[in-house]
Amino acid sequence: MTKAVVLGAGMVGTVMATDLALDPDFDVTLVDVHPEALERAAQHAAKMGGHLKTATADLGNVDVLKQTIADFDIVLGALASRIGFQSLRAIIESGKNFADISFMPEDAWDLDALAKQHGVTAVVDCGVAPGMSNMLAGYGASMLKECQNIEIYVGGLPRKRSWPFEYKAGFSPADVLEEYTRPSRIVEHGEIVVREALSEPELMEFDGLGTLESFNTDGLRSLAYTMDVPFMKEKTLRYPGHIELMRVFRETGLFSQDRIEVDGGSVRPLDVISTLMFPKWTYEDAEEDLTIMRIIVDGLNDTGAKVRHQWDLLDYYNQGATSMSRTTAFPCAIIARMIAKGDLNMPGVINAELIGSQAGLVDHVLAEHKKRDIAYQYQLMTL
Repeated sequence: MTKAVVLGAGMVGTVMATDLALDPDFDVTLVDVHPEALERAAQHAAKMGGHLKTATADLGNVDVLKQTIADFDIVLGALASRIGFQSLRAIIESGKNFADISFMPEDAWDLDALAKQHGVTAVVDCGVAPGMSNMLAGYGASMLKECQNIEIYVGGLPRKRSWPFEYKAGFSPADVLEEYTRPSRIVEHGEIVVREALSEPELMEFDGLGTLESFNTDGLRSLAYTMDVPFMKEKTLRYPGHIELMRVFRETGLFSQDRIEVDGGSVRPLDVISTLMFPKWTYEDAEEDLTIMRIIVDGLNDTGAKVRHQWDLLDYYNQGATSMSRTTAFPCAIIARMIAKGDLNMPGVINAELIGSQAGLVDHVLAEHKKRDIAYQYQLMTL
């Protein structure tokens, strides 16, 4: 039996651990610093019919992390962004294969040589976006003689729109706000160019949802460097009106981290708006959300015809778990199984687009998603 450890008992870590716990071939332990989070996760797994072991540990301490994972065969990560890179390094140094969804501002691929040195397969950014978006982008490009354009549109939204924001955060609200201020990197004519976040809005139609608006965010990540494609962009999707509201907040200075003087004291505007807004951006228990994503890959096929490969995802809250946690967790859990069983052996720090170039692996990942009631709808179009 394979011994797996999942690091982080948030919404995504809970779904990853539960998914593996339902597999009789895996003995699963979930680790977090918060006992109450571990208890909730264990209860969720039990409701689903799985048994989940738990352990309390401060995973921000590298020595503790290394001790925690020492006896396990495979490691899965769902940790906070601030400790993502140091954790990746520690896991590689421990010689453990790894599948991870943790966002990290640092460049994970700086550790590629270290992973190869230790014979470790470490698949990073292995969620929905980045993750499945990268994998399908890589898959689509591999089916073309010449790939000319990649577009990714993705968003997590409340199923019920409610005033004043018509939005709630499926992951850290602080990370959402950071996306609204960080410059967006896109690729035009083969060169990386920078656009302001929340810029270049587009209205788009989606079956089952109607009209959504999209805008630039810095979501291409590794695709901007690993794919030789002249035009690439990723945009975030929201209900109409969100862009203008966030622009007003940003231009007012409410997202600033610079302290201002107020009534004899000093505050950071970002702290003020976070304190006031984040409770309204937090999902209630059992409140339903949805995940919407479209991946477009354009280019020339073997006959020279211009074609488009397109995948659409529309997924909803299911079985006591948010759609965003499910669509993020399942790719990581599926890839971790493949690594543990020897079906994916690629020493180094691996991004999902490299997996995407191998058709058999992608077909398996999509089939496993379908078993979990998540369906990516595919279309091939002639342009």
